[in-house]
Amino acid sequence: MPRPHGFAYEQHAGGTVRITHHGCPATTLNGPRAEQFLAEVETSDPQLVMARWTGNYKRGNERTARDHPRNRR
Repeated sequence: MPRPHGFAYEQHAGGTVRITHHGCPATTLNGPRAEQFLAEVETSDPQLVMARWTGNYKRGNERTARDHPRNRR
């Protein structure tokens, strides 16, 4: 599975954190969630943390789902 890439985050005044993926907004965190995210991103792989917090990461079933008859068009 390839490593996540293309994520970035910006910390704004008031404690808001905005996470983007390839320049497009992915999520915005406020208050305690933003603080928790900032603490975690400093101690782990930032790309992996941002992928997990946005829910934008591979789950391993994409190929199976793509081949399902319901998804063929």
